[in-house]
Amino acid sequence: MLGSPIDHSLSPVIHRAAYAHLGLDWGYERIELQADEFPGFLDSLDEAWRGLSVTMPLKEAAARSGEPDDDVLLTGAANTVVLGAERRVYNTDIAGLIDALAEAGTQRVRVATMIGNGATARSALVALVRCGAALIEVQGRSPERLAEFGRWARQFDVEVQPRSLGAPIDPESELLLSTVPSDALGRLERLQVPLCPALRAVFDVSYHPWPTPLAQAAAGAGLAVLGGLDLLVHQARHQVRLMTGHDVPAAVLMSAVRKEFNPSGRS
Repeated sequence: MLGSPIDHSLSPVIHRAAYAHLGLDWGYERIELQADEFPGFLDSLDEAWRGLSVTMPLKEAAARSGEPDDDVLLTGAANTVVLGAERRVYNTDIAGLIDALAEAGTQRVRVATMIGNGATARSALVALVRCGAALIEVQGRSPERLAEFGRWARQFDVEVQPRSLGAPIDPESELLLSTVPSDALGRLERLQVPLCPALRAVFDVSYHPWPTPLAQAAAGAGLAVLGGLDLLVHQARHQVRLMTGHDVPAAVLMSAVRKEFNPSGRS
């Protein structure tokens, strides 16, 4: 796992559990890396390396580092690098988001509110479109970045409504999905989680620390709550398949990570 900060990442637990399940004597480590260090690191790898998982701030650099899959071309972000005769890059966040929503019974969404407009938000929007969303409200701090996000989203058959962070949630939103760190949300009351009548679920892709204030408010309102572990496990299952050619049940990976995970979010 490459990125920064990386010391809290639970990806090694998940991948090592997958390799053990498959009977593979493979290693998986955390490596702190900045975006400007990424090309040199890739060039230093030998044939013993099978693949890399990538998190922020490397997803956009990774997208330019090899032959991209269709989802990388759509989003400009990659979280998986598979090494071999050719270097190939993939975005498994989209499939992971869809799988997590399906497991929670929220795979069909007509209206959604999304917080954030970065690389993970682009993957989330594609996932929501594939789940049937026709209208997505996107909240963010920067009007310029919101406008840029809106221009990018024009390629999809979906209406995107930009809103400032903390604006009242669209009353028809069935899903609230946050792609930003929990401390970036400010005062929880502004999110008005219990006051949105159509809301069925909240998906906060953070897991460090957990539970986030957003997750706590959603649980208190009686809503279904999905968290970063759900995304982490489901996207990692696709990474394992790409790197090994074999599938591992999500339940195996979730069981392993929950044994390591604690409320402080430290592994």
